[in-house]
Amino acid sequence: MKLLIYIFSLFLLISCSNNYENENCKFLLDINVNLSINLSLPEYDQLPFAGNSIYIPNYGNGGIIIASTGFDYYAWDARDPNHEQSSCSILEPSGLEATCGCNDQNKYSLVTGQAFGENAPPCSLRFYSVRKDGNILYISNN
Repeated sequence: MKLLIYIFSLFLLISCSNNYENENCKFLLDINVNLSINLSLPEYDQLPFAGNSIYIPNYGNGGIIIASTGFDYYAWDARDPNHEQSSCSILEPSGLEATCGCNDQNKYSLVTGQAFGENAPPCSLRFYSVRKDGNILYISNN
């Protein structure tokens, strides 16, 4: 009987998860993203330089922001994850930061995806993977 209790206790401990999902971070939908960008095109020719970022509409929840550190590229969903969908919740990129257009003006790092500043909200930006092949960037969430 003791063995059964020990086995059951061990099973319970092993099956416990430490995954924590903030209930306030459920404003973004899981939308398939798959696009490629040719860095040779005029609209993207500044992106390879360190500290630049661009906004591409009509992908993800509110468009996609792509940022360059000069060595790496980062892609993020352009909708503020701390707001319900609204016209003000699209982020405006500026260098390696992005700011929400709503009254609270949440600010995010386009390198880490984390919010910063006074009263930083709990949710981080949604990341999309970026792969570079020659002058083409492939952005996806698959």
